[in-house]
Amino acid sequence: RGGTVWSDGDHRVAMAFAVAGLAAQAPVTVCGVESVGTSYPGFFEGLAALGARCEFHEAPAPARV
Repeated sequence: RGGTVWSDGDHRVAMAFAVAGLAAQAPVTVCGVESVGTSYPGFFEGLAALGARCEFHEAPAPARV
């Protein structure tokens, strides 16, 4: 399936869910991917080379409860 996840600034969460999106049946939206550059600046280029369709949009901050 697909879905939306907020990485909360954690580059590991952002990368893990981006990779999981490769096997998802529907699009996966990962919010807060800016942190990925911390450990792997070329991550999304590599992911695209594997066939992923990576799009980048400004996302609103998640509601906090």
